[in-house]
Amino acid sequence: MAQQEQDLASVAAARQILKESLEKSWDLDFAIRETGSRLDQSEQRLASLRSAIGNVASKCALYDVRGHVDRALGPAAAVLRIFDVVHELETSLISADPSSDLRSYLINVQRMEEAVKLLRDSCKLVTLWLEDAVQFLQDKGIEGDLYFLKFKKSLTILQQLQEVEENFGLDGGLLMDAFNQLENEFRRLVTDNSFPPPRPDELEVSPIPPPLSFPDSDIEKMQTIMERLTASNRLDRCLSIYIEVRTSIVTTALQALDLSYLELSLSEFDSVQNLEGCIDQWVKHLQFAVKYLFEMEYRLCYEVFQKAGSDVCMECFAKIVLRSRFQNFIKFANSITRSKKEAIKLLKLLDIFAALDELRLNFNRLFSGKSCFDIQTQTRDLIKGVVDGACELFWELSIQVESQRSSNPPSDGSVPRLVRFVIDYCNILVEDEYKSTLLDVLEIHCSWNNLEFEQGLLSGQVQRILEALELNLQTWAKAYEDTNLSHFFRMNNYWYFCKNVEGTKLGDLMGHDWLRAYEDDMEYYAATYVSESWGKLPALISEEDLVLFPGGRAINHNLVQKRIEEFCNAFEDMYKQQSYWVLSDRGLRLRTCQLIMQSVFPSYKSYIQKYMPLIEYEEDTSKYVKYTPTILESMINSLFQPKVGKYGSTKCTHLATRIKNAVTTHLPSTPAAA
Repeated sequence: MAQQEQDLASVAAARQILKESLEKSWDLDFAIRETGSRLDQSEQRLASLRSAIGNVASKCALYDVRGHVDRALGPAAAVLRIFDVVHELETSLISADPSSDLRSYLINVQRMEEAVKLLRDSCKLVTLWLEDAVQFLQDKGIEGDLYFLKFKKSLTILQQLQEVEENFGLDGGLLMDAFNQLENEFRRLVTDNSFPPPRPDELEVSPIPPPLSFPDSDIEKMQTIMERLTASNRLDRCLSIYIEVRTSIVTTALQALDLSYLELSLSEFDSVQNLEGCIDQWVKHLQFAVKYLFEMEYRLCYEVFQKAGSDVCMECFAKIVLRSRFQNFIKFANSITRSKKEAIKLLKLLDIFAALDELRLNFNRLFSGKSCFDIQTQTRDLIKGVVDGACELFWELSIQVESQRSSNPPSDGSVPRLVRFVIDYCNILVEDEYKSTLLDVLEIHCSWNNLEFEQGLLSGQVQRILEALELNLQTWAKAYEDTNLSHFFRMNNYWYFCKNVEGTKLGDLMGHDWLRAYEDDMEYYAATYVSESWGKLPALISEEDLVLFPGGRAINHNLVQKRIEEFCNAFEDMYKQQSYWVLSDRGLRLRTCQLIMQSVFPSYKSYIQKYMPLIEYEEDTSKYVKYTPTILESMINSLFQPKVGKYGSTKCTHLATRIKNAVTTHLPSTPAAA
C-alpha cells in the first residue's frame, strides 16, 4: 500500500510538470498560430500515437489503473499539440523569402527555434512519465494485454518523434534550411555592396576620397542576421562569407596593379638599379593598398561586425589582409635589404623607409591586433633590415671612394664619373627629401645600439666622403706624365666642384671658405695650364733680330718665315694633342678658350699683319703660314668639345640618371649579406 501511494505521488508530480508544459504550449500556439513548420514526415506516426492512446484509454476503463493512464493522456496530448504548432510553422518558412521581408522571416525563425526547444523539453518529460506509467502497468501484471502493447508502442513512437525533433537543427533539417537562407541573404547583401575600388592612377586625378562604406540600412540587415545566427552558434558562417567576398574584391584590385614584380627573387636581378622602377612602383602601390584598400576594409569590418566585438572585427580584417597576400609587399622589400651592396641601394632603402614611416600610423592602427601578429613581426624585421642596411652603406661610402684611388684618371682630362657621382650623390643626401629620412635612420640605429646621436653625424660623414674624393683627385693628377694635362685636369675638376656645390644644401654644409678655396685652386690651375702650354707659343714669333741694320727698315725675311713656320707647327702640335681633351661644362669651355685666345691670338695676328705684307710678294707664303688669324681663332674655339653621348646634364634635377651610369663602375658592390 505504501508503495502504491509513492507511485501515485510520482505520477501526480509528473502530471503537474506536463500540465505546465501544456499551458506554455498553448501560449506559444496563440502567439504563432499563423505560422508553421515542415513535419509532414511525422504525420503518420502522430496518427498512430493518437490511435494507440485512445485504445489504451478504452482498455484502461476496465482496470482500476484508469486514473493513472487518464492523467498521462493530457501531457501526451500537449506534445501532440506542440507538434501541430510546429507543423503549421513550416508553410510560412518554406514559402518566405528573407530578401523581401527580412524582419518577418527572422521572427518566424526565432519562433520556430522556441517551438522546437519547447518540444524538446516536453518530449523528454512526457517520455519519462510514460516510461514510469508503463512500468506501473507492468507491476499490475497487465503487460501482455493488447492495449498495453499499443500503449507501449505509443511510447516508442514518441521517442522516435523526439529524434525527429532533434534533427531539426542538423543538415537537411528545417532550421538548417532557414539558416542557409539567412546566410544566402547575408552573402547577397555583402556582394551587392562590394564594388571594384578605383585604381591608383584614377585617385591621382583628384584627392583620395574617403573609403567606401555600406548603406546604413544594409548594415542593419547584416547585423540583424548575424544576431539571429549568433544565437544558434553560426557567427563563423557569416565571417567566412564576408571574408570570402571582400577578399575577392581586394585581390582583384591588387591584381589590376600588375604586382608580378613582387614575386621576383634575389637570383632574378643583378642589381638594385635594375629594380629601381619596381621599387618606385612598390612605394606607390603600398600607399594605395594601405591608405585606401585596407583602410576601407578595416572600416567596413568594424561597421558590420562592431556588435560582435573588436576581436571579431580584427580577426575578420586580418584574414582579408593575409588572404589578399599583402605580405608579398613586405617580402619584396626584404629582398632589397638582402641584395648586394651598392650606392644606389642606399637611396632605395631610404625610399622604402620613408614610405613605411609615412604609413607608420596606419600600420599601427590597422595591424595592431593579435590577429595581425605575423604582419607586425615581419614589418619590424623589415624596418630593422632597412635601417641597418642603410646605415652600413652610408658609413662605407668614404671607404668605397678611397678604394677607387688606385684606378687610372681619364686620359682626356675630363671629370671622372666618380667625381660626378659623389658630388651629385652627396647633394642628394643633404637635400631635404633625403636628409630628414637619413637623419631619422641614423638616430634609430644609434638608439638600437645604445649610441649617442648627434646632428653632426650626417655632415661629418659627408665631409669625410669629399675629403676622400679630394685625395683621389690629387693622386690622379700626379699620375699624368704631361704636366699640362695634370693642370688641365685639376682646373676641370675644381670647376666642377664649385659649379655643382655652390648654391646647394651641400654648399651650405661645406661652407663659404671651403668653396672659396676650390675657386682659388681652379683659378690657379687654369692660369698655370694656359701659361705653361699655349702661353709659350707667342715667344716663337718674337721680333728680336729681325731688322738687318740698326735704324734701318730692312728685315730678315728668312727669319720671319722661319718663326712663323715654327709657331704654326707648334700650334698644330698643341692643337692635335689637346683636341681630345674634354671640358664638358660649356661655361668653362668658353672661358678656357677665351684665355687661350688672349694668350695666343693677339701676338700672332699682330705679327702677321706687320710682316706678311713685306714678304708675301716674294714667294708663296702658304708653305709656312698654315693658319690665318681667322682660322687660328676658329680652331681654338673648337677645342675641348665633349664626346657626343658621353656626359649627361649636370643639373641636380637629372642626378638619378647619372647615378645609374656611375654607380656600377665607380662604387663596386660587395657580396650581399647572407
